[in-house]
Amino acid sequence: MNGILLLDKEQTWTSNDAVVKLKGILHQRRVGHAGTLDPMATGLLVVFAGRATRAVSFAEAARKRYRAALRLGTVTDTQDIWGTVLERHEAGITREKLETVLARFTGEQLQTPPMYSAIRVDGKRLYDIARKGGEVERKARPITVHELKLVGREGEDWLLDVCCSKGTYVRTLCHDIGAALGCGGCMSALRRTAIGAFSVEDAVTIAEAQRLAALGELEKRLLPVDSLFADRPACTAAADEEKRIRCGGEYPTDLPAGEYRVYGESGEFLMLGRSENGSMWTVKNFFEV
Repeated sequence: MNGILLLDKEQTWTSNDAVVKLKGILHQRRVGHAGTLDPMATGLLVVFAGRATRAVSFAEAARKRYRAALRLGTVTDTQDIWGTVLERHEAGITREKLETVLARFTGEQLQTPPMYSAIRVDGKRLYDIARKGGEVERKARPITVHELKLVGREGEDWLLDVCCSKGTYVRTLCHDIGAALGCGGCMSALRRTAIGAFSVEDAVTIAEAQRLAALGELEKRLLPVDSLFADRPACTAAADEEKRIRCGGEYPTDLPAGEYRVYGESGEFLMLGRSENGSMWTVKNFFEV
């Protein structure tokens, strides 16, 4: 079974828990996902099965959109409400003041990863060090927050719509916004709503996946791997060109420079290719071998 399954991950599940469960449901050993979600978070997990796992890195690089809840006045060690509370302050922040600070966190910036993260330093996971009471220096990493909008309020929490690049920690964003406001803050909820062109509205839960599998209908919910590259133009390789593709070679082309979805004359998706200097070469192949 090959293709992409859009999963609506439930709270408390790790992303790996979901993958392990889906391996059994799909009866497929090769299953991977793009963009890890913390156990606290819910929402879209893009899962790849079979030959489609070759496309994971492309989805990981795509923009991601979240609905996050920001709780001001509370600082925790994990930067979310599941952590140990370190500080509590009166917030009293107006909508206007919050929106002014949000503008400062939009665009390209440097973000220091949290200690409770899976990043490795000297071969050790940061969260393993943090759980033992340790802390190490972390290098700030470049991220981009493409959009950051205040979209409402729910009880004591402010609701944010966040569109950001790979590597962005939304809970760190909430923590840093609270720090900039002078009252501290943490993330109280997180739901991923989109990765690239994929939306959580089209996703299934684990329970739904199990039900569809029992009915023999789950495969119908798998998206073809070329759907990940729908924003690239398509082209068809002639028979002799397809032979070169299958052997890992290039072939001459007069197509403008750029990336293309390349199909065989039979309609099979062969590869993501790049046209450059009059040649078409393979970025990543997806044909069956």
